Amino acid sequence: MERDLIRRQLLFFFTVFFCSLVSVCNARAAGLSQSVSLFNKKISDLNANVIFVRHTLAPGVGDPISFNIDDCSTQRNLNQTGKMQANDLGNFFLQSELQFDEILSSEWCRCKETAALLNLGRWTVFSGLNSFFDGHVDKILTLRILNNKLDNLKLDSLVLLITHQVVISSITGRSVPSGGIVIYNSKSADSEYILWKQ
Repeated sequence: MERDLIRRQLLFFFTVFFCSLVSVCNARAAGLSQSVSLFNKKISDLNANVIFVRHTLAPGVGDPISFNIDDCSTQRNLNQTGKMQANDLGNFFLQSELQFDEILSSEWCRCKETAALLNLGRWTVFSGLNSFFDGHVDKILTLRILNNKLDNLKLDSLVLLITHQVVISSITGRSVPSGGIVIYNSKSADSEYILWKQ
């Protein structure tokens, strides 16, 4: 009798737990679907042909004095939260079903790792996306390279640019958090920050 009571209590507990888990998952899926739909609409409304992404979370500010572009151990890198954030962002882009003509990344390790973890296909590094925050590269030259790229983009193309806060703000005038998205029209210079995560 006592065993039957315990068995029924356990069954009730697991049933409630499972139903709660399903409800949470369904709510998250619905929220993601709404976010993706709104995201795609905003891209269409702006006629955006560029999506800027700030690298995902890499705690700290700038880079060490010993910075070496070819040595990730001398740079500020993604932590576990940043890696998970990149995976989530990649899933968000996959749900949007956008087709990128090109995916480019800063040469900094935290940007390259973000690009890899997005898992959206082939990507390449591009010096026009490098960070000039600490003076490791020349700001004027870097922005000249990037602006030349932007000026030559067609409006019917779509490129994903994984870069740094200083680069995004220099082009769009917008400040974004780690993993933040800014959509941009390279002809009109109109832009909009996108809150993609629920």
